[in-house]
Amino acid sequence: MRDARSMGPAPSVVVAGGGSAGHIEPALALADAVRRLRPDARITALGTERGLDTTLIPARGYRLELIPPVPLPRKPSGDLLRLPGKVRGAVTRVREVLDDVGADVVVGFGGYVALPAYLGARGRVPIVVHEANARAGLANKVGARFAARVVTAVPGSGLPGAEVLGIPLRRAVTALDRRALRRQARARYGLPPHAPVLLVFGGSQGARTLNNAVAAAMPGLVDARIAVLHAFGKGGTPGPRAPGYIAVPYIDDMHLAYAAADAVLGRAGAMTVAEVSAVGLPAVYVPLPHGNGEQALNAGPVVAAGGGVLVDDAELTGDRLLREIVPLLGDPRRLTAMGAAARASGHADADVRLARVVLDVVGAGA
Repeated sequence: MRDARSMGPAPSVVVAGGGSAGHIEPALALADAVRRLRPDARITALGTERGLDTTLIPARGYRLELIPPVPLPRKPSGDLLRLPGKVRGAVTRVREVLDDVGADVVVGFGGYVALPAYLGARGRVPIVVHEANARAGLANKVGARFAARVVTAVPGSGLPGAEVLGIPLRRAVTALDRRALRRQARARYGLPPHAPVLLVFGGSQGARTLNNAVAAAMPGLVDARIAVLHAFGKGGTPGPRAPGYIAVPYIDDMHLAYAAADAVLGRAGAMTVAEVSAVGLPAVYVPLPHGNGEQALNAGPVVAAGGGVLVDDAELTGDRLLREIVPLLGDPRRLTAMGAAARASGHADADVRLARVVLDVVGAGA
């Protein structure tokens, strides 16, 4: 890498990915990658007092500037009619921040913060839009109309001129050596060192369908000598106590959970699919039954590549879980083949590739 001093003024990059971890984590992964390419870069994150912004962003060492939240309705409603007044105040605040930090580029990831960030930057600062989901949200649809570059995680987002780069992920995930960490990871969670392990998680609040299916399948999983690491969610319910069954409300060190596992049962959010694919784990994906169907589309490429299986929420029972998981975890060759297909379908270098796009837009090089 060239000396940053020979590459022009330090770039000022503003990231807008507030709200959920699904928006914040890609923004922070990009920020980390920009810093690796340009150690002199100044990074500012836009966020709100809602969600995880004030927890996750400062903890990673980045400057956080708060703006008023602008929740976007998925469908036309009275909330949509009230948006202009909310947006106006947020846009004014965004422009204050952009002026204060001397912003060279705004990178948006959708969510509460992205729309005012795009509108505040329009005509003033170049914009890069990143869409994680297979179907673009309202904020990114607006931002893409006047963005310098548009990038997506998977094909078919519908955004004009989009480049498919994947989702920026934490280095703890993309550089994970599952084999090297396997013993340590299993000891960390109290899992048996040699039994096949199923990792189950459905988001921070849990997923009732997954939790119910695990509980119903527990006798069969015990008979098959399959251990389970189950993140049942802060609002969920664990399954019954059983040999090899480890239940926790939430997993903080997901890279260790991935290292401990041989297969995954989970939802099909964009971040879940990207991380599970990047570490090369076979998965049974159970998309959320509501929304616009984006979760099934998120998992589409990895399932088509042979790295995962898709099961409808309404079809996931204890019996169906056993039919999918027991043969898979009992077949090492199939596990290896599916894991390789999952890894090949992912984009483990998306953080660096997006960082280069951002720096190219700035003209800062890398």
